[in-house]
Amino acid sequence: MKPVPFQQVDVFTDVPFKGNPVAVVLEGKDLSSAEMQAIANWTNLSETTFVLPPSDPSADYRLRIFTPHSELPFAGHPTIGSAHAVLTSGRTTHNTDRIVQECGKGLIEIRRDDGRLFFRLPDPVFSAPAQKQLAQAGAALGVRPAEIERAAIVDVGPVWFTVQLRSAKSVIDLKPDMAAIIALPNGLSGLNVFGLHEPGAAAQFEVRSFAPADGVPEDPVCGSGNGCVAALVRRDKVLDSNYYVASQGQCLRRDGQIMVRFAADDIWIGGHAVTCIEGALGDHALSSILRFALPTSIRSVSSTQPTKEAT
Repeated sequence: MKPVPFQQVDVFTDVPFKGNPVAVVLEGKDLSSAEMQAIANWTNLSETTFVLPPSDPSADYRLRIFTPHSELPFAGHPTIGSAHAVLTSGRTTHNTDRIVQECGKGLIEIRRDDGRLFFRLPDPVFSAPAQKQLAQAGAALGVRPAEIERAAIVDVGPVWFTVQLRSAKSVIDLKPDMAAIIALPNGLSGLNVFGLHEPGAAAQFEVRSFAPADGVPEDPVCGSGNGCVAALVRRDKVLDSNYYVASQGQCLRRDGQIMVRFAADDIWIGGHAVTCIEGALGDHALSSILRFALPTSIRSVSSTQPTKEAT
Protein backbone atom coordinates (compact mmCIF):
# COMPACT_ATOMS: atom_id res chain seq x y z
CA MET A 1 0.00 0.00 0.00
CA LYS A 2 1.50 3.36 -0.99
CA PRO A 3 2.18 6.05 1.66
CA VAL A 4 -0.81 8.26 2.45
CA PRO A 5 -0.46 12.07 2.84
CA PHE A 6 -0.99 13.24 6.40
CA GLN A 7 -1.17 16.53 8.30
CA GLN A 8 -1.59 17.40 11.95
CA VAL A 9 -3.31 20.76 12.14
CA ASP A 10 -3.72 23.04 15.17
CA VAL A 11 -7.15 24.68 15.12
CA PHE A 12 -8.50 27.93 16.63
CA THR A 13 -5.02 29.42 16.77
CA ASP A 14 -2.41 30.90 14.45
CA VAL A 15 0.36 29.95 16.92
CA PRO A 16 1.46 26.30 16.60
CA PHE A 17 0.75 24.12 19.65
CA LYS A 18 -1.65 26.62 21.26
CA GLY A 19 -4.92 25.34 19.80
CA ASN A 20 -6.59 21.93 19.37
CA PRO A 21 -4.83 19.42 17.10
CA VAL A 22 -6.58 17.18 14.59
CA ALA A 23 -4.91 14.46 12.54
CA VAL A 24 -5.97 14.56 8.88
CA VAL A 25 -5.42 11.57 6.57
CA LEU A 26 -5.80 13.13 3.15
CA GLU A 27 -6.46 9.96 1.11
CA GLY A 28 -8.64 7.60 3.10
CA LYS A 29 -10.56 5.85 0.33
CA ASP A 30 -8.60 2.59 0.56
CA LEU A 31 -8.98 2.25 4.34
CA SER A 32 -11.77 0.28 6.02
CA SER A 33 -13.73 1.61 8.97
CA ALA A 34 -11.79 -0.67 11.34
CA GLU A 35 -8.49 0.58 9.94
CA MET A 36 -9.59 4.19 10.34
CA GLN A 37 -10.58 3.49 13.93
CA ALA A 38 -7.21 1.85 14.59
CA ILE A 39 -5.37 4.91 13.24
CA ALA A 40 -7.52 7.23 15.36
CA ASN A 41 -6.79 5.10 18.42
CA TRP A 42 -3.07 5.34 17.64
CA THR A 43 -2.99 9.14 17.16
CA ASN A 44 -4.85 9.42 20.49
CA LEU A 45 -6.10 12.90 19.62
CA SER A 46 -9.66 13.98 20.31
CA GLU A 47 -10.35 13.45 16.57
CA THR A 48 -8.70 12.02 13.48
CA THR A 49 -10.28 12.60 10.07
CA PHE A 50 -10.17 10.84 6.71
CA VAL A 51 -10.75 12.71 3.45
CA LEU A 52 -12.66 10.72 0.82
CA PRO A 53 -14.19 11.39 -2.60
CA PRO A 54 -17.68 12.89 -2.18
CA SER A 55 -20.83 10.92 -2.97
CA ASP A 56 -22.75 14.20 -3.40
CA PRO A 57 -21.61 16.11 -6.53
CA SER A 58 -22.12 19.46 -4.79
CA ALA A 59 -19.53 18.58 -2.11
CA ASP A 60 -15.79 19.12 -2.46
CA TYR A 61 -14.95 16.05 -0.37
CA ARG A 62 -16.43 13.62 2.13
CA LEU A 63 -15.09 13.50 5.66
CA ARG A 64 -15.19 10.69 8.20
CA ILE A 65 -14.39 11.71 11.77
CA PHE A 66 -13.17 9.37 14.52
CA THR A 67 -12.37 9.80 18.19
CA PRO A 68 -10.06 7.20 19.76
CA HIS A 69 -13.20 5.17 20.53
CA SER A 70 -15.84 5.75 17.85
CA GLU A 71 -17.02 7.58 14.75
CA LEU A 72 -18.83 10.94 14.82
CA PRO A 73 -21.36 12.40 12.38
CA PHE A 74 -19.86 15.89 12.73
CA ALA A 75 -17.34 17.80 14.83
CA GLY A 76 -16.25 21.42 14.78
CA HIS A 77 -12.49 21.74 15.02
CA PRO A 78 -11.94 18.70 12.73
CA THR A 79 -14.09 20.43 10.11
CA ILE A 80 -11.89 23.54 10.14
CA GLY A 81 -8.64 21.57 10.44
CA SER A 82 -9.53 19.22 7.59
CA ALA A 83 -10.56 22.09 5.31
CA HIS A 84 -7.24 23.79 6.09
CA ALA A 85 -5.35 20.57 5.24
CA VAL A 86 -7.27 20.12 1.99
CA LEU A 87 -6.51 23.70 0.93
CA THR A 88 -2.84 23.69 1.90
CA SER A 89 -2.28 20.34 0.18
CA GLY A 90 -3.11 22.04 -3.12
CA ARG A 91 -6.39 20.28 -3.78
CA THR A 92 -8.94 22.21 -5.81
CA THR A 93 -12.46 23.06 -4.66
CA HIS A 94 -15.54 24.10 -6.63
CA ASN A 95 -15.27 27.68 -5.32
CA THR A 96 -12.27 29.66 -4.08
CA ASP A 97 -14.04 31.15 -1.04
CA ARG A 98 -16.58 28.44 -0.24
CA ILE A 99 -15.99 24.77 0.60
CA VAL A 100 -18.66 22.11 1.01
CA GLN A 101 -17.90 19.17 3.28
CA GLU A 102 -20.01 16.02 3.17
CA CYS A 103 -20.19 14.13 6.47
CA GLY A 104 -22.57 12.09 8.61
CA LYS A 105 -24.54 15.23 9.45
CA GLY A 106 -25.03 16.10 5.78
CA LEU A 107 -23.46 18.99 3.87
CA ILE A 108 -21.50 21.54 5.90
CA GLU A 109 -20.65 24.89 4.32
CA ILE A 110 -17.24 26.39 5.13
CA ARG A 111 -16.16 29.90 4.17
CA ARG A 112 -12.74 31.49 3.91
CA ASP A 113 -12.49 34.93 5.46
CA ASP A 114 -9.26 36.90 5.93
CA GLY A 115 -7.11 33.88 6.69
CA ARG A 116 -9.71 32.20 8.87
CA LEU A 117 -12.22 29.44 8.19
CA PHE A 118 -15.86 29.54 9.35
CA PHE A 119 -18.35 26.68 9.23
CA ARG A 120 -22.10 27.03 9.29
CA LEU A 121 -23.35 25.27 12.40
CA PRO A 122 -25.95 22.54 11.81
CA ASP A 123 -29.35 23.65 13.07
CA PRO A 124 -29.37 23.22 16.86
CA VAL A 125 -32.07 21.20 18.59
CA PHE A 126 -32.75 22.08 22.22
CA SER A 127 -34.17 20.04 25.05
CA ALA A 128 -34.58 21.10 28.65
CA PRO A 129 -32.75 19.02 31.26
CA ALA A 130 -34.86 17.52 34.00
CA GLN A 131 -34.26 18.84 37.50
CA LYS A 132 -32.47 15.61 38.42
CA GLN A 133 -30.18 15.94 35.40
CA LEU A 134 -29.40 19.55 36.33
CA ALA A 135 -28.53 18.47 39.87
CA GLN A 136 -26.29 15.71 38.50
CA ALA A 137 -24.49 18.15 36.19
CA GLY A 138 -23.96 20.63 39.02
CA ALA A 139 -22.60 17.89 41.27
CA ALA A 140 -20.25 16.70 38.52
CA LEU A 141 -18.90 20.24 38.18
CA GLY A 142 -18.79 20.82 41.94
CA VAL A 143 -21.15 23.82 41.84
CA ARG A 144 -24.41 24.56 43.64
CA PRO A 145 -27.62 24.73 41.57
CA ALA A 146 -27.88 28.46 42.39
CA GLU A 147 -24.57 29.05 40.57
CA ILE A 148 -26.02 27.81 37.26
CA GLU A 149 -27.38 30.74 35.25
CA ARG A 150 -28.96 28.64 32.47
CA ALA A 151 -28.69 25.16 30.99
CA ALA A 152 -29.86 23.22 27.96
CA ILE A 153 -29.09 20.00 26.16
CA VAL A 154 -28.13 21.10 22.64
CA ASP A 155 -27.85 18.77 19.68
CA VAL A 156 -25.77 19.91 16.68
CA GLY A 157 -24.73 16.34 15.75
CA PRO A 158 -22.69 16.07 18.94
CA VAL A 159 -25.05 16.50 21.91
CA TRP A 160 -23.67 18.73 24.67
CA PHE A 161 -25.19 19.34 28.09
CA THR A 162 -24.43 23.07 28.09
CA VAL A 163 -24.32 25.12 31.28
CA GLN A 164 -23.66 28.81 31.93
CA LEU A 165 -21.99 29.77 35.20
CA ARG A 166 -21.82 33.24 36.71
CA SER A 167 -18.37 34.21 35.42
CA ALA A 168 -15.37 33.16 33.38
CA LYS A 169 -13.44 32.76 36.65
CA SER A 170 -16.03 30.26 37.87
CA VAL A 171 -15.42 28.24 34.70
CA ILE A 172 -11.62 28.41 34.99
CA ASP A 173 -11.71 27.36 38.66
CA LEU A 174 -13.75 24.19 38.02
CA LYS A 175 -12.33 20.85 39.14
CA PRO A 176 -14.90 18.47 37.65
CA ASP A 177 -15.51 14.89 38.68
CA MET A 178 -14.90 12.91 35.48
CA ALA A 179 -16.56 9.76 36.80
CA ALA A 180 -19.70 11.79 37.57
CA ILE A 181 -19.67 13.27 34.06
CA ILE A 182 -19.44 9.77 32.57
CA ALA A 183 -22.44 8.81 34.71
CA LEU A 184 -24.64 11.54 33.19
CA PRO A 185 -27.59 10.26 31.12
CA ASN A 186 -26.79 8.33 27.94
CA GLY A 187 -26.82 10.07 24.58
CA LEU A 188 -24.63 12.98 25.64
CA SER A 189 -21.28 13.86 24.11
CA GLY A 190 -20.26 15.51 27.35
CA LEU A 191 -20.64 18.50 29.64
CA ASN A 192 -20.00 21.95 28.20
CA VAL A 193 -19.57 25.02 30.44
CA PHE A 194 -19.26 28.75 29.77
CA GLY A 195 -19.16 32.04 31.64
CA LEU A 196 -18.84 35.75 30.88
CA HIS A 197 -15.50 37.52 31.09
CA GLU A 198 -15.27 40.92 32.76
CA PRO A 199 -16.09 43.91 30.50
CA GLY A 200 -13.09 44.99 28.46
CA ALA A 201 -11.57 41.51 28.15
CA ALA A 202 -10.40 40.35 24.73
CA ALA A 203 -12.97 37.54 24.74
CA GLN A 204 -16.59 37.68 25.88
CA PHE A 205 -16.82 34.07 27.14
CA GLU A 206 -14.60 31.40 28.63
CA VAL A 207 -15.55 27.85 27.59
CA ARG A 208 -14.57 24.38 28.82
CA SER A 209 -15.77 21.08 27.32
CA PHE A 210 -15.52 17.71 29.09
CA ALA A 211 -16.04 14.40 27.25
CA PRO A 212 -14.40 11.69 29.42
CA ALA A 213 -16.74 8.94 28.20
CA ASP A 214 -15.08 9.28 24.80
CA GLY A 215 -11.54 9.27 26.19
CA VAL A 216 -11.27 13.08 26.11
CA PRO A 217 -11.38 14.30 29.74
CA GLU A 218 -11.13 17.91 28.55
CA ASP A 219 -11.16 19.01 24.93
CA PRO A 220 -8.59 21.82 24.52
CA VAL A 221 -10.75 23.94 22.14
CA CYS A 222 -14.08 22.51 21.04
CA GLY A 223 -15.86 23.66 17.88
CA SER A 224 -19.18 21.87 18.39
CA GLY A 225 -19.16 22.77 22.11
CA ASN A 226 -18.75 26.42 21.21
CA GLY A 227 -21.50 26.00 18.63
CA CYS A 228 -23.84 24.81 21.39
CA VAL A 229 -22.82 27.79 23.54
CA ALA A 230 -23.50 30.12 20.60
CA ALA A 231 -26.92 28.55 20.02
CA LEU A 232 -27.85 29.08 23.68
CA VAL A 233 -26.45 32.62 23.69
CA ARG A 234 -28.57 33.49 20.66
CA ARG A 235 -31.71 31.76 21.90
CA ASP A 236 -31.63 33.47 25.30
CA LYS A 237 -30.24 36.81 24.01
CA VAL A 238 -27.31 36.66 26.44
CA LEU A 239 -25.44 39.25 24.34
CA ASP A 240 -26.76 42.19 22.35
CA SER A 241 -24.37 41.59 19.46
CA ASN A 242 -24.13 39.61 16.24
CA TYR A 243 -20.47 38.75 16.88
CA TYR A 244 -18.35 37.63 19.81
CA VAL A 245 -15.08 35.88 20.67
CA ALA A 246 -14.75 32.97 23.08
CA SER A 247 -11.53 31.76 24.66
CA GLN A 248 -10.82 28.16 25.60
CA GLY A 249 -7.88 26.04 26.69
CA GLN A 250 -6.31 28.13 29.44
CA CYS A 251 -6.51 25.25 31.92
CA LEU A 252 -4.59 23.03 29.48
CA ARG A 253 -1.99 25.72 28.66
CA ARG A 254 -3.60 26.45 25.32
CA ASP A 255 -4.90 29.75 23.95
CA GLY A 256 -7.79 28.94 21.65
CA GLN A 257 -9.77 31.81 20.15
CA ILE A 258 -13.17 31.04 18.64
CA MET A 259 -15.03 33.62 16.55
CA VAL A 260 -18.83 33.43 16.48
CA ARG A 261 -21.09 35.26 14.03
CA PHE A 262 -24.88 35.40 13.93
CA ALA A 263 -26.35 36.03 10.49
CA ALA A 264 -30.13 35.80 10.02
CA ASP A 265 -30.96 32.22 11.04
CA ASP A 266 -27.37 30.97 10.76
CA ILE A 267 -24.54 30.61 13.27
CA TRP A 268 -20.98 30.65 11.95
CA ILE A 269 -18.10 29.29 14.03
CA GLY A 270 -14.58 30.15 12.93
CA GLY A 271 -10.94 30.69 13.65
CA HIS A 272 -7.41 30.25 12.40
CA ALA A 273 -5.66 26.97 11.69
CA VAL A 274 -1.97 26.13 11.25
CA THR A 275 -0.22 22.94 10.11
CA CYS A 276 2.22 21.61 12.72
CA ILE A 277 3.20 18.28 11.13
CA GLU A 278 3.15 17.30 7.46
CA GLY A 279 4.25 14.05 5.87
CA ALA A 280 2.83 10.63 5.09
CA LEU A 281 1.70 7.46 6.81
CA GLY A 282 4.33 4.99 5.57
CA ASP A 283 3.44 1.76 3.83
CA HIS A 284 5.04 -0.31 6.62
CA ALA A 285 2.87 1.39 9.25
CA LEU A 286 -0.23 1.00 7.12
CA SER A 287 0.51 -2.67 6.53
CA SER A 288 0.66 -3.11 10.30
CA ILE A 289 -2.66 -1.30 10.66
CA LEU A 290 -4.17 -3.68 8.08
CA ARG A 291 -3.02 -6.68 10.11
CA PHE A 292 -3.75 -5.40 13.58
CA ALA A 293 -6.76 -3.08 13.11
CA LEU A 294 -8.78 -2.89 16.29
CA PRO A 295 -11.65 -5.41 16.40
CA THR A 296 -14.02 -2.54 17.08
CA SER A 297 -17.60 -2.56 15.89
CA ILE A 298 -17.92 0.72 13.98
CA ARG A 299 -21.31 2.31 14.28
CA SER A 300 -22.73 3.98 11.20
CA VAL A 301 -23.51 7.66 11.38
CA SER A 302 -26.25 9.67 9.74
CA SER A 303 -27.92 13.04 9.98
CA THR A 304 -30.79 11.51 11.93
CA GLN A 305 -28.92 9.13 14.25
CA PRO A 306 -25.92 10.98 15.73
CA THR A 307 -23.49 8.84 17.68
CA LYS A 308 -23.15 9.21 21.41
CA GLU A 309 -19.68 10.76 21.61
CA ALA A 310 -18.49 13.92 19.90
CA THR A 311 -16.28 16.93 20.41
